[in-house]
Amino acid sequence: MTPTSPEQTLLEHYVKKILAAAVYDLAVPTPLQAAAALSQALGNRILFKREDLQPTFSFKIRGAYNKLVQLTPEQRSRGVITASAGNHAQGVAMAAQALGISACIVMPRTTPQLKVLGVRSRGAEALLHGESFPFALEFALDLARQTGREFVSPFDDPQVIAGQGTVAMEILRQHPGQLDAIFVPVGGGGLIAGVAAYVKYLRPEVRIIGVESEHSACLQAALAAGERVTLASVGTFADGVAVAQIGAHGFDICRFCVDEVITVSNDQLCGAIRDIYDDTRSITEPSGALAVAGIKRYVTDSGAQGQTLVAINSGANINFDSLGHVAERAAMAAS
Repeated sequence: MTPTSPEQTLLEHYVKKILAAAVYDLAVPTPLQAAAALSQALGNRILFKREDLQPTFSFKIRGAYNKLVQLTPEQRSRGVITASAGNHAQGVAMAAQALGISACIVMPRTTPQLKVLGVRSRGAEALLHGESFPFALEFALDLARQTGREFVSPFDDPQVIAGQGTVAMEILRQHPGQLDAIFVPVGGGGLIAGVAAYVKYLRPEVRIIGVESEHSACLQAALAAGERVTLASVGTFADGVAVAQIGAHGFDICRFCVDEVITVSNDQLCGAIRDIYDDTRSITEPSGALAVAGIKRYVTDSGAQGQTLVAINSGANINFDSLGHVAERAAMAAS
């Protein structure tokens, strides 16, 4: 990229939005925690960005609040509506409650009950519709047209992307030394777009590596095709990233800022959940463990040694009843 290229101009535009993002009224700066056991096992320095420690136990509160706080009084008066597999839903519900805005959230019927209760406990209306996120999204867009509520995209919105980009701002402040790669979970692309824009503008030598479930790898498919594509179906084990098409705004950034995309299996996610627990005594949801699973596959495939690798642990909203299945699959993956 030349200093005056359209790509550089786009990154500068997003960096300014990220620096101005009003996330810390509700979100908290999260620690960048060394993962001693995993670092020793992999022969690299592994750091966890602990977004599971947000008030809603997910990074999504950042983008949701940054979007809602910038709505006009007229938009606020009409209320908001969104579609979400659960984490964005809780972010919108918390942000709307703090700002006095009526919120309606459409969630797939497969959404973990913990996430549904998280929405309702924050005063928002939760409507369950469809077997996966694409169906919930279509229904929510129809309702937005019928009711006049402002639709708040979970990922395909510049203000949402800017809010998520504050994760990268914190990482670079917390770790100004050697940093080889940041591994980012990918669903609709809001998080990786915000992280990639900020990091590539300030430290272009740092690799940005997206990690997707092999059952919903919409960014990998889009990059291979050179344009956004819609997957025929998506798996819902990693429900937080069960998205069939990468967002348009995010893809504008990812197409030239993402260095690599890795896909992982459900069993690899379960193994990563166990690894995170061993190092932190915290439990992430499957989508929250994507980055760690990606690091493990990256090190195995590339033979990397002595590198500093950051994993964004993006969320911890998992039903307690699901933990037995996760433990069983993790044990099988290790055998």
